[in-house]
Amino acid sequence: MNLKHTIAVSLIILLGQYNLLAQENYKVDDTKNYFENKETYQVATYENVSFKSKPKNIILFIGDGMGVTQLYAGISANGGALNMTQMKEIGFSFTQSANNYITDSAAGGTALACGVKTNNGAIGVDENNKAVSNMIEIAEKNGKSTGLVSTSSITHATPASFIAHQPKRSMNEEIAADFLKTDIDVFIGGGEDFFVKRKDERNLLDELNKKDYTVLKSIDEAADIKEGKLAVLTAPKHNGKRDERAPDMLEKSTMKAIELLSNNSDGFFLMVEGSQIDWGGHQNNISYITNEVLDMDKAIGEAMAFAAKNKETLVIVTADHETSGLAIVGGNEKEGKIKAGFATKGHTAVMVPVLAFGPGSEEFCGFYQNTEIFKKMLKVGKYNKH
Repeated sequence: MNLKHTIAVSLIILLGQYNLLAQENYKVDDTKNYFENKETYQVATYENVSFKSKPKNIILFIGDGMGVTQLYAGISANGGALNMTQMKEIGFSFTQSANNYITDSAAGGTALACGVKTNNGAIGVDENNKAVSNMIEIAEKNGKSTGLVSTSSITHATPASFIAHQPKRSMNEEIAADFLKTDIDVFIGGGEDFFVKRKDERNLLDELNKKDYTVLKSIDEAADIKEGKLAVLTAPKHNGKRDERAPDMLEKSTMKAIELLSNNSDGFFLMVEGSQIDWGGHQNNISYITNEVLDMDKAIGEAMAFAAKNKETLVIVTADHETSGLAIVGGNEKEGKIKAGFATKGHTAVMVPVLAFGPGSEEFCGFYQNTEIFKKMLKVGKYNKH
């Protein structure tokens, strides 16, 4: 065999090896495009659970950036089932903002919190920058206790939409000050700096103390708190990703919020955000995305267990938008392996899932605008004072 033939054969062999690797490269240890879950968990099933006719309590979970594919990544990683997959009432919402085919989290959050379309970047205001009532304010008018939990800063776009009225999501100090204008009972998340290291030199933590809040720096410090108002600021700005923040922080925070808010015999409204599904999408990192989906799902499991026992709690899971145009292009459900591809490092315009469990859950089936979720919550919860 001459040199040309030798080179040609070698190239054929190399190409064959390359194609073989290309077909199985989901096994390559690249955490941006490949994820393998080593810690699956059992999910509870709820067959023949009966509920009361209307919910006294509403718990809204927002998986920031969680489209259908992010949800399926979690399902695949956990062996085919999540707590979310035990929800039988399923719908889809359209996420466009007032001024853009692709929403940001501020406009998306405001649609869910206030029931209006607004411009990208705006918090708790309509497209003319006029303040509109949010679910926290409406729940308070109806005698409910209220809470916010987030794995980001508590002043970040999504939680801010439920508490603040500002023209720009970047106004973290102004958003923090808006907390003092409400009677919110529990809030847990990062963002301590926006309460104390401020241009106006106000110390909002001192002001919270004067309003009878217990102010702490970690959810574990709150273990013995059984009543009263609670503010837990878990990081100077944002919390770290799942393996960097306190273990099970979102799950524990959700359980603590439910425990404290349940003291009100008239019920409560609680919003819980799995913030960093979105951040994993912006980084095109499937490991980051999937870990955050699984983390939020564990918190959802606790809320569902409470709802099944309580009989008058509605649990809703949705997203403000999808991030990254995620595609699952390979994997193995039995082994919890996923190989991913991405269309963008930004948000997309696709519709997002809405899942519901508990009394009134049937109202959330179908296709509708994101603003309808707000309206459906008011309807099923019979929030008569707006």
